[in-house]
Amino acid sequence: PGFRDLPHATQQRMHDRLTQLNAMNPDRRERILNYNERMEHLSPDQRTQVRGSLQQLGSLPQDQRRQVAQSFRDLRAMPADQRAAALNSPQYQYMNPAQRSALNNLLRVEPLLPPSEQQPR
Repeated sequence: PGFRDLPHATQQRMHDRLTQLNAMNPDRRERILNYNERMEHLSPDQRTQVRGSLQQLGSLPQDQRRQVAQSFRDLRAMPADQRAAALNSPQYQYMNPAQRSALNNLLRVEPLLPPSEQQPR
């Protein structure tokens, strides 16, 4: 409802995104749809927190972004009470302040994110 009332540029952008989504492999499409569904149920403040954390991750150089994302996946798989000990272990001492900040912010919003499904990335 209301799609035809949107500006043409917005309609085109939405149409392009839908075409892109339909062209994805089913697993990736499902992950994106689940993520969007989960985001829809968050409060505006929670959405802002999640977006800010993801933007902070995205602002890192690509090699650092990969390291932080992998660390996040590894830590996310641990029970919450083991994460702090792991973060203080020598394994994570290589991180610079920007990486550590991004990782801490991701861990802070982790309960708001869709459940991990042991992503093979």
